[in-house]
Amino acid sequence: MTTQDMLATVDLGSNSFRLQICHNQNGHLQVIDSIKEMVRLAAGLDEQKNLDQDSQQRALDCLARFGERLRGFNPDQVRVVATNTFRVAKNISQFIPLAEARLGFPIDIIAGREEARLIYTGVVHTLPPKGENMLVIDIGGGSTEFVIGQDLQPAITESLNLGCVSYSMRFFPRGKIHHKNFQAAVNNARAEIQRISVALKNIGWHYAIGTSGSARSIRDVIAAGDTTIDAITATQMHKIANHIIAAGSTKKAKLEGLKSDRTEVFAGGLAVMIAAFAELNISEMTVTDAALRDGVFYDMIGRQLGDDMRNQTIADFQQRYHVDTIQAERVAGLAQMIFNHLSASVSPDHPEQWQQYVHWAALVHEIGLDISHTGFHKHAAYILDQADMPGFSRKEQHILATMVLGQRGDLRKIAEFSQQEMLWLGILSLRLAALFCRARQDIQIPVNHCDIHYDKQLRKLTISLSKERLKHNPLTDSVLLQESVLWQKIGLQLEIKAM
Repeated sequence: MTTQDMLATVDLGSNSFRLQICHNQNGHLQVIDSIKEMVRLAAGLDEQKNLDQDSQQRALDCLARFGERLRGFNPDQVRVVATNTFRVAKNISQFIPLAEARLGFPIDIIAGREEARLIYTGVVHTLPPKGENMLVIDIGGGSTEFVIGQDLQPAITESLNLGCVSYSMRFFPRGKIHHKNFQAAVNNARAEIQRISVALKNIGWHYAIGTSGSARSIRDVIAAGDTTIDAITATQMHKIANHIIAAGSTKKAKLEGLKSDRTEVFAGGLAVMIAAFAELNISEMTVTDAALRDGVFYDMIGRQLGDDMRNQTIADFQQRYHVDTIQAERVAGLAQMIFNHLSASVSPDHPEQWQQYVHWAALVHEIGLDISHTGFHKHAAYILDQADMPGFSRKEQHILATMVLGQRGDLRKIAEFSQQEMLWLGILSLRLAALFCRARQDIQIPVNHCDIHYDKQLRKLTISLSKERLKHNPLTDSVLLQESVLWQKIGLQLEIKAM
């Protein structure tokens, strides 16, 4: 067995970091190695939502160890996903480069609903199908995900900012627990869950599944007290809660079956789970070992087999925002041709990834027209940056949004990206493709009848067009000249030559 036969995922949670390596045997995953460290990243958030130095150092030390284990892996064999604490930390942009340097691989910060989808993907691939809707609840360190579905694609995904670490810190400082603060935690969680309860109940479910550490810990404590019970029930949870309250803390309660590394955050997770049972009228919940990392594995396999969720998301956005798909394909084809031509001169790493970004951006570059023709590129960029896009990380969404924002108008608004070479070439490719396809008619592809040269050192783009083409396309000629003026304003050169 070689490294090339393996896939690896890194789950950067708010409570723990996990590295798992699997051997992919035609879609069947065999776990080869697994490392878990309790980093408690969420515990390092101060009142301003900034990560303190101690929590950052704990994380960096852990990632350095993970990085050593991942030596020899190619980028397409590893996916690193980060969850709630990475989403909410105000200073995360300064931390990410340090973290990626220690780990050796890029980190994808995923949105809450994308986290929910991946959790569900892991569950649905590891449990036998029953042909009925299941409710999946995953209580993490900083967020809790709720998903309902029975097929590979869930019917609904939701994520709320309540977790075992955040609630333990907020309601049980220094570990002290009494009836008043425990009930306050439950009531607060119920109020949050109430925001989504109607939507969940309208869809409905036949059975409930719990995933991740909090659910497993609650089940283990229940099972330790009664070996005939292999599920979570409200009655058993209230017994545990009363025992903890009577003792004054989880540590003093000395719960049998509870691992020591879960002691500090157990009460927060228990309060959230009790709230979920009460608000959603859950009678019983079974627990699975499937989790986010499993979903990431199966998502990676799907991408390798051409079943990439991101393609479906782009198609859904086209339909939702009534995109002219013929025009989108026209622009996408030309944008990719221009990008391939430009990027060949800079020898980028993983050009196929950037080719895909250009293609996706072109397919949705006009979604803003459904809102307004004036400034539609700004509307489109906002949607791509802020909407839930299953399969896409936040970084990927930002890349698409930036390309779409730069498709027209003053370049000064995106001048800061001119130093990010591949992103900048993607912007230019989409911008030129949209310009050439402005008539919304099939055209002879310009790059077949012209020469495009990019000088990396001079940061100069030269487009040589035949005199005949310029003569028969005066509008294009005029717009290209206007483009050169816009480029000059940000210190770049665009030269149009007749040949």
